[in-house]
Amino acid sequence: MATDFKSIPIIDVAPLLAKCDDPKMVQDPGVREVVKQLDQACREAGFFYAKGHGIPETMVKEVRNITHKFFDLPYEEKLKIKMTPAAGYRGYQRIGENITKGVPDMHEAIDCYKELKQGMYGALGKPMEGCNQWPHYPPNFKELMDEYISLCTEVSRKIMRGIALALGGSPDEFEGERGGDAFWVMRLIGYPGASTANGKCTSENDIGCGAHTDYGLLTLVNQDENITALQVRNQAGEWISAPPIPGMFVCNIGDMLKPNYDAAVEPLEVCVRKSGGTRKFEKAVYGEHLVSKVQTNFVT
Repeated sequence: MATDFKSIPIIDVAPLLAKCDDPKMVQDPGVREVVKQLDQACREAGFFYAKGHGIPETMVKEVRNITHKFFDLPYEEKLKIKMTPAAGYRGYQRIGENITKGVPDMHEAIDCYKELKQGMYGALGKPMEGCNQWPHYPPNFKELMDEYISLCTEVSRKIMRGIALALGGSPDEFEGERGGDAFWVMRLIGYPGASTANGKCTSENDIGCGAHTDYGLLTLVNQDENITALQVRNQAGEWISAPPIPGMFVCNIGDMLKPNYDAAVEPLEVCVRKSGGTRKFEKAVYGEHLVSKVQTNFVT
């Protein structure tokens, strides 16, 4: 549960990542310290900076640079990979097509998801079936993003092992049937400003992205340098800034696990025992939750 926190904690996750696949990781003092900090951050803020994640800063910067180059292209060029339901809700969204709580957001984006083969999850997976749409320009866009996604999902897997320990479970609590084949989402977002939205003046709303919770569990945010835009609301209703810090991701936990697409998400047994045997939340299927969000968040 969020508290009246005034700043976002910084956690050096390097000791956790170094020992993450060691059968004796639980006994390592460095791992135990990281787990302690994860536990406190997730309970008090739901946000933290991840330091020592191991993804090269050159790659992190190149992802930002190549994304800027795409958003600088003429509008007609970007529409060549326009997002549609037929494309599995993958591709480019123009400004105002993403909706948060009924209000258009003043940003454009490329939405990418783990690719689902036809029939892979039956009716549950049908709305999200398809291949990601990648632009032909800038060159090497797909190759860079594929590598970046691979590195980010691996870092996320290892942080999740620490969060599992923080909950009092085993390191692999979120693997196997729950998250061994984790479904990922990547959004590349551009905020050109309300006054230039699709070449029109739209001064009625200048919010890049409205207040929301993420519909996965763990998000890694790669922010532009020297621009403080991300804010986190504490329990008192105050908005706490999360400025970019070189070499770090802002991480936050969201609505769900980082599970397999068809995983049934329900309280872990260790958490049920801690609450006296009472299940406070009903079971949900991640794919159903994702589809409901995707189909109501976008104007197509």
